[in-house]
Amino acid sequence: MASYIARRKFLATLLGGAAAWPLAARAQQSAMPVIGYLDAGSAAERTRQVAAFRKGLGETGYQEGQNVALELRWAEGQYGRFGELAADLVRRRVSVIATPGGAAAALAAKAATATIPIVFGVGSDPVQAGLVASLNRPGGNVTGINFFTVELVAKRMQLMRELAPAVKRVAVLVNPTDPEGYQTLRDAQAAADGQQIVAVEVASGSDIDAAFARMAREQVDALFVAPGTFFNTRRVQLAILAARHALPAIYSVRAYPEVGGLISYGTDVLDAFRQVGVYTARILKGARPADLPVLQSTKFELVINLNTARALGLEVPPTLLARADEVIE
Repeated sequence: MASYIARRKFLATLLGGAAAWPLAARAQQSAMPVIGYLDAGSAAERTRQVAAFRKGLGETGYQEGQNVALELRWAEGQYGRFGELAADLVRRRVSVIATPGGAAAALAAKAATATIPIVFGVGSDPVQAGLVASLNRPGGNVTGINFFTVELVAKRMQLMRELAPAVKRVAVLVNPTDPEGYQTLRDAQAAADGQQIVAVEVASGSDIDAAFARMAREQVDALFVAPGTFFNTRRVQLAILAARHALPAIYSVRAYPEVGGLISYGTDVLDAFRQVGVYTARILKGARPADLPVLQSTKFELVINLNTARALGLEVPPTLLARADEVIE
Protein backbone atom coordinates (compact mmCIF):
# COMPACT_ATOMS: atom_id res chain seq x y z
CA MET A 1 0.00 0.00 0.00
CA ALA A 2 2.81 2.40 0.91
CA SER A 3 4.52 1.74 -2.41
CA TYR A 4 1.23 2.39 -4.25
CA ILE A 5 0.79 5.75 -2.49
CA ALA A 6 4.41 6.66 -3.24
CA ARG A 7 3.89 5.86 -6.92
CA ARG A 8 0.73 8.06 -6.94
CA LYS A 9 2.66 10.98 -5.45
CA PHE A 10 5.49 10.52 -7.94
CA LEU A 11 3.12 10.49 -10.92
CA ALA A 12 1.25 13.51 -9.62
CA THR A 13 4.50 15.43 -9.24
CA LEU A 14 5.70 14.36 -12.67
CA LEU A 15 2.44 15.25 -14.43
CA GLY A 16 2.10 18.49 -12.52
CA GLY A 17 5.61 19.50 -13.51
CA ALA A 18 4.96 18.59 -17.14
CA ALA A 19 1.82 20.72 -17.15
CA ALA A 20 3.75 23.61 -15.67
CA TRP A 21 6.48 23.56 -18.34
CA PRO A 22 4.42 25.21 -21.10
CA LEU A 23 3.04 27.69 -18.55
CA ALA A 24 6.56 28.62 -17.53
CA ALA A 25 7.57 28.93 -21.16
CA ARG A 26 4.60 31.20 -21.86
CA ALA A 27 5.39 33.31 -18.81
CA GLN A 28 8.98 33.68 -19.98
CA GLN A 29 7.81 34.63 -23.47
CA SER A 30 5.32 37.20 -22.17
CA ALA A 31 8.06 38.80 -20.07
CA MET A 32 10.22 39.19 -23.17
CA PRO A 33 10.47 42.83 -24.36
CA VAL A 34 8.73 43.50 -27.66
CA ILE A 35 10.04 45.87 -30.34
CA GLY A 36 7.50 47.44 -32.68
CA TYR A 37 9.07 47.84 -36.12
CA LEU A 38 7.29 50.28 -38.47
CA ASP A 39 8.41 50.56 -42.09
CA ALA A 40 7.14 52.05 -45.35
CA GLY A 41 8.10 48.99 -47.39
CA SER A 42 7.04 45.35 -47.43
CA ALA A 43 8.43 42.23 -45.81
CA ALA A 44 9.53 40.75 -49.14
CA GLU A 45 11.27 43.95 -50.22
CA ARG A 46 13.08 44.79 -46.98
CA THR A 47 14.74 41.51 -46.01
CA ARG A 48 18.26 42.98 -46.09
CA GLN A 49 17.25 46.02 -44.06
CA VAL A 50 15.53 43.95 -41.38
CA ALA A 51 18.57 41.65 -41.26
CA ALA A 52 20.80 44.71 -40.70
CA PHE A 53 18.48 45.90 -37.91
CA ARG A 54 18.63 42.47 -36.28
CA LYS A 55 22.42 42.55 -36.61
CA GLY A 56 22.50 45.78 -34.61
CA LEU A 57 20.33 44.19 -31.93
CA GLY A 58 22.63 41.17 -31.86
CA GLU A 59 25.73 43.31 -31.43
CA THR A 60 24.17 44.69 -28.26
CA GLY A 61 23.07 41.35 -26.84
CA TYR A 62 19.56 40.80 -28.18
CA GLN A 63 18.46 37.85 -30.29
CA GLU A 64 14.94 37.61 -31.62
CA GLY A 65 13.07 34.70 -30.06
CA GLN A 66 15.59 34.36 -27.23
CA ASN A 67 15.40 37.58 -25.24
CA VAL A 68 13.42 39.93 -27.50
CA ALA A 69 10.43 39.73 -29.85
CA LEU A 70 9.65 41.77 -32.98
CA GLU A 71 6.24 43.03 -34.10
CA LEU A 72 6.72 44.02 -37.76
CA ARG A 73 4.29 46.46 -39.41
CA TRP A 74 4.48 47.28 -43.13
CA ALA A 75 2.85 50.24 -44.88
CA GLU A 76 3.68 48.71 -48.29
CA GLY A 77 4.25 52.11 -49.88
CA GLN A 78 1.01 53.61 -48.51
CA TYR A 79 2.22 56.40 -46.25
CA GLY A 80 -1.35 57.13 -45.16
CA ARG A 81 -1.39 53.83 -43.23
CA PHE A 82 1.32 54.89 -40.78
CA GLY A 83 -1.15 56.37 -38.29
CA GLU A 84 -3.18 53.17 -37.87
CA LEU A 85 -0.07 50.96 -37.81
CA ALA A 86 1.59 53.11 -35.15
CA ALA A 87 -1.62 53.15 -33.08
CA ASP A 88 -1.76 49.35 -33.26
CA LEU A 89 1.77 49.06 -31.87
CA VAL A 90 0.89 51.44 -29.04
CA ARG A 91 -2.19 49.36 -28.18
CA ARG A 92 0.04 46.28 -27.99
CA ARG A 93 2.20 48.11 -25.44
CA VAL A 94 5.51 47.40 -27.16
CA SER A 95 8.67 48.33 -25.27
CA VAL A 96 10.07 50.53 -28.04
CA ILE A 97 9.09 51.51 -31.58
CA ALA A 98 11.77 51.47 -34.31
CA THR A 99 11.10 53.46 -37.48
CA PRO A 100 14.32 53.09 -39.48
CA GLY A 101 12.92 53.88 -42.92
CA GLY A 102 12.09 57.60 -42.95
CA ALA A 103 10.49 60.62 -41.32
CA ALA A 104 6.86 59.80 -42.15
CA ALA A 105 6.86 56.66 -40.00
CA ALA A 106 8.70 58.42 -37.17
CA LEU A 107 6.26 61.34 -37.15
CA ALA A 108 3.30 58.93 -37.06
CA ALA A 109 4.84 57.06 -34.12
CA LYS A 110 5.50 60.31 -32.27
CA ALA A 111 1.90 61.39 -32.82
CA ALA A 112 0.70 58.04 -31.44
CA THR A 113 2.65 58.06 -28.17
CA ALA A 114 4.53 60.44 -25.91
CA THR A 115 5.74 57.71 -23.57
CA ILE A 116 6.92 54.67 -25.54
CA PRO A 117 10.54 55.23 -26.72
CA ILE A 118 10.95 55.74 -30.47
CA VAL A 119 14.16 55.19 -32.47
CA PHE A 120 14.08 56.63 -35.98
CA GLY A 121 16.19 56.51 -39.10
CA VAL A 122 15.55 59.61 -41.22
CA GLY A 123 17.12 61.18 -44.27
CA SER A 124 16.15 64.77 -43.45
CA ASP A 125 17.00 67.08 -40.55
CA PRO A 126 15.15 65.59 -37.53
CA VAL A 127 15.10 68.96 -35.75
CA GLN A 128 13.51 70.70 -38.72
CA ALA A 129 11.05 67.80 -39.06
CA GLY A 130 9.94 68.31 -35.47
CA LEU A 131 11.11 64.94 -34.20
CA VAL A 132 13.65 66.18 -31.64
CA ALA A 133 14.51 69.44 -29.89
CA SER A 134 18.19 69.23 -30.84
CA LEU A 135 20.69 66.66 -32.08
CA ASN A 136 22.73 66.55 -28.86
CA ARG A 137 19.74 66.72 -26.50
CA PRO A 138 16.75 65.18 -28.25
CA GLY A 139 14.39 65.53 -25.28
CA GLY A 140 11.15 63.59 -25.00
CA ASN A 141 10.79 59.99 -26.10
CA VAL A 142 12.45 60.14 -29.54
CA THR A 143 16.01 59.74 -30.83
CA GLY A 144 17.73 57.96 -33.70
CA ILE A 145 19.97 58.13 -36.75
CA ASN A 146 20.16 60.81 -39.44
CA PHE A 147 21.46 59.22 -42.62
CA PHE A 148 21.60 62.36 -44.76
CA THR A 149 19.71 61.25 -47.86
CA VAL A 150 18.11 64.68 -48.23
CA GLU A 151 21.14 66.74 -47.21
CA LEU A 152 23.20 65.14 -50.01
CA VAL A 153 20.99 66.52 -52.79
CA ALA A 154 23.50 69.20 -53.77
CA LYS A 155 26.27 66.59 -54.05
CA ARG A 156 24.10 64.45 -56.33
CA MET A 157 23.35 67.43 -58.54
CA GLN A 158 27.07 68.06 -58.82
CA LEU A 159 27.73 64.42 -59.73
CA MET A 160 25.06 64.59 -62.43
CA ARG A 161 26.77 67.63 -63.95
CA GLU A 162 30.12 65.81 -63.95
CA LEU A 163 28.63 62.75 -65.61
CA ALA A 164 26.37 64.54 -68.09
CA PRO A 165 27.52 68.16 -68.47
CA ALA A 166 25.17 68.84 -71.40
CA VAL A 167 22.05 68.34 -69.25
CA LYS A 168 19.86 71.44 -69.05
CA ARG A 169 16.45 70.22 -67.85
CA VAL A 170 16.34 67.89 -64.84
CA ALA A 171 13.13 66.18 -63.73
CA VAL A 172 12.93 65.68 -59.95
CA LEU A 173 10.65 62.76 -59.10
CA VAL A 174 8.94 63.36 -55.74
CA ASN A 175 6.27 61.62 -53.69
CA PRO A 176 3.84 64.27 -52.38
CA THR A 177 2.84 62.06 -49.42
CA ASP A 178 6.44 61.88 -48.17
CA PRO A 179 7.41 64.86 -45.96
CA GLU A 180 11.00 64.57 -47.16
CA GLY A 181 10.05 64.80 -50.85
CA TYR A 182 9.53 68.53 -51.14
CA GLN A 183 12.67 69.24 -49.15
CA THR A 184 14.52 67.30 -51.85
CA LEU A 185 12.86 69.43 -54.51
CA ARG A 186 13.79 72.69 -52.77
CA ASP A 187 17.38 71.54 -52.32
CA ALA A 188 17.62 70.49 -55.98
CA GLN A 189 16.36 73.89 -57.08
CA ALA A 190 18.90 75.60 -54.81
CA ALA A 191 21.73 73.40 -56.15
CA ALA A 192 20.87 73.85 -59.83
CA ASP A 193 23.75 75.55 -61.60
CA GLY A 194 22.23 76.59 -64.89
CA GLN A 195 19.85 73.63 -65.01
CA GLN A 196 16.08 74.00 -65.04
CA ILE A 197 14.30 71.84 -62.47
CA VAL A 198 11.00 70.21 -63.45
CA ALA A 199 8.98 68.84 -60.51
CA VAL A 200 7.18 65.58 -61.28
CA GLU A 201 4.86 64.16 -58.59
CA VAL A 202 4.19 60.44 -58.24
CA ALA A 203 1.79 59.39 -55.47
CA SER A 204 1.20 55.75 -56.47
CA GLY A 205 2.84 53.03 -58.52
CA SER A 206 0.28 53.51 -61.28
CA ASP A 207 1.46 57.12 -61.71
CA ILE A 208 5.00 56.18 -62.75
CA ASP A 209 4.32 55.42 -66.43
CA ALA A 210 2.38 58.69 -66.75
CA ALA A 211 5.25 60.56 -65.12
CA PHE A 212 7.74 59.29 -67.69
CA ALA A 213 5.32 60.15 -70.50
CA ARG A 214 5.17 63.69 -69.12
CA MET A 215 8.97 63.87 -68.94
CA ALA A 216 9.14 62.87 -72.60
CA ARG A 217 6.64 65.58 -73.56
CA GLU A 218 8.57 68.19 -71.60
CA GLN A 219 11.86 67.01 -73.11
CA VAL A 220 13.81 66.69 -69.89
CA ASP A 221 17.45 65.66 -70.23
CA ALA A 222 17.98 63.81 -66.94
CA LEU A 223 16.19 62.39 -63.92
CA PHE A 224 16.77 62.95 -60.20
CA VAL A 225 14.83 60.47 -58.05
CA ALA A 226 14.05 61.70 -54.53
CA PRO A 227 15.04 59.42 -51.65
CA GLY A 228 12.45 57.31 -49.90
CA THR A 229 11.06 53.81 -49.56
CA PHE A 230 8.19 54.55 -51.95
CA PHE A 231 10.61 54.90 -54.86
CA ASN A 232 13.16 52.39 -53.56
CA THR A 233 10.60 49.60 -53.70
CA ARG A 234 9.94 50.48 -57.36
CA ARG A 235 13.58 50.77 -58.35
CA VAL A 236 13.48 48.10 -61.07
CA GLN A 237 10.58 49.83 -62.81
CA LEU A 238 12.31 53.22 -62.52
CA ALA A 239 15.62 51.91 -63.86
CA ILE A 240 13.91 50.20 -66.82
CA LEU A 241 11.89 53.29 -67.74
CA ALA A 242 14.90 55.59 -67.40
CA ALA A 243 16.81 53.34 -69.82
CA ARG A 244 13.85 53.11 -72.20
CA HIS A 245 13.58 56.92 -72.31
CA ALA A 246 17.39 57.30 -72.53
CA LEU A 247 17.48 59.43 -69.39
CA PRO A 248 20.61 59.64 -67.25
CA ALA A 249 19.32 59.22 -63.70
CA ILE A 250 20.82 59.63 -60.25
CA TYR A 251 19.56 58.00 -57.07
CA SER A 252 20.22 58.03 -53.33
CA VAL A 253 21.05 54.36 -52.67
CA ARG A 254 23.16 51.66 -54.30
CA ALA A 255 20.15 49.37 -54.81
CA TYR A 256 19.37 51.28 -58.03
CA PRO A 257 22.69 50.74 -59.88
CA GLU A 258 22.53 47.13 -58.75
CA VAL A 259 19.39 46.68 -60.89
CA GLY A 260 20.54 48.79 -63.85
CA GLY A 261 20.27 52.38 -62.63
CA LEU A 262 23.05 54.72 -63.71
CA ILE A 263 24.55 56.22 -60.56
CA SER A 264 23.85 56.60 -56.85
CA TYR A 265 25.40 58.55 -54.02
CA GLY A 266 24.30 58.34 -50.42
CA THR A 267 24.59 56.76 -47.03
CA ASP A 268 25.33 53.10 -46.55
CA VAL A 269 21.68 52.40 -45.74
CA LEU A 270 22.23 48.92 -44.34
CA ASP A 271 24.72 50.33 -41.86
CA ALA A 272 22.14 52.97 -40.87
CA PHE A 273 19.56 50.24 -40.18
CA ARG A 274 22.18 48.41 -38.11
CA GLN A 275 22.76 51.58 -36.08
CA VAL A 276 19.01 51.91 -35.43
CA GLY A 277 19.14 48.35 -34.10
CA VAL A 278 22.03 49.22 -31.78
CA TYR A 279 20.19 52.27 -30.40
CA THR A 280 16.99 50.26 -29.94
CA ALA A 281 18.92 47.69 -27.91
CA ARG A 282 20.50 50.41 -25.77
CA ILE A 283 17.02 51.65 -24.86
CA LEU A 284 15.95 48.11 -23.97
CA LYS A 285 18.96 48.02 -21.63
CA GLY A 286 17.65 51.11 -19.83
CA ALA A 287 18.94 54.16 -21.73
CA ARG A 288 16.48 57.05 -22.14
CA PRO A 289 15.91 58.50 -25.63
CA ALA A 290 16.29 62.02 -24.21
CA ASP A 291 19.86 61.15 -23.18
CA LEU A 292 20.93 59.54 -26.47
CA PRO A 293 22.13 62.14 -29.01
CA VAL A 294 20.99 61.76 -32.59
CA LEU A 295 23.76 59.98 -34.51
CA GLN A 296 24.77 61.13 -37.97
CA SER A 297 25.97 58.68 -40.59
CA THR A 298 29.58 58.90 -41.66
CA LYS A 299 29.63 56.12 -44.30
CA PHE A 300 28.76 57.26 -47.82
CA GLU A 301 29.12 55.42 -51.10
CA LEU A 302 29.27 56.31 -54.78
CA VAL A 303 28.20 53.51 -57.12
CA ILE A 304 28.28 53.69 -60.94
CA ASN A 305 26.82 51.21 -63.39
CA LEU A 306 29.26 51.40 -66.31
CA ASN A 307 27.11 49.21 -68.55
CA THR A 308 24.22 51.65 -68.22
CA ALA A 309 26.52 54.60 -68.90
CA ARG A 310 27.71 52.97 -72.12
CA ALA A 311 24.15 52.18 -73.19
CA LEU A 312 23.29 55.88 -72.72
CA GLY A 313 26.35 56.96 -74.70
CA LEU A 314 27.97 58.57 -71.68
CA GLU A 315 31.70 58.54 -71.09
CA VAL A 316 32.33 58.48 -67.37
CA PRO A 317 35.20 60.85 -66.49
CA PRO A 318 38.25 59.01 -65.10
CA THR A 319 38.20 61.30 -62.05
CA LEU A 320 34.66 60.17 -61.27
CA LEU A 321 35.53 56.50 -61.75
CA ALA A 322 38.48 56.91 -59.40
CA ARG A 323 36.20 58.24 -56.66
CA ALA A 324 33.60 55.49 -57.01
CA ASP A 325 33.29 52.97 -54.20
CA GLU A 326 32.01 50.44 -56.70
CA VAL A 327 31.83 50.28 -60.50
CA ILE A 328 29.36 47.74 -61.88
CA GLU A 329 30.30 46.23 -65.25
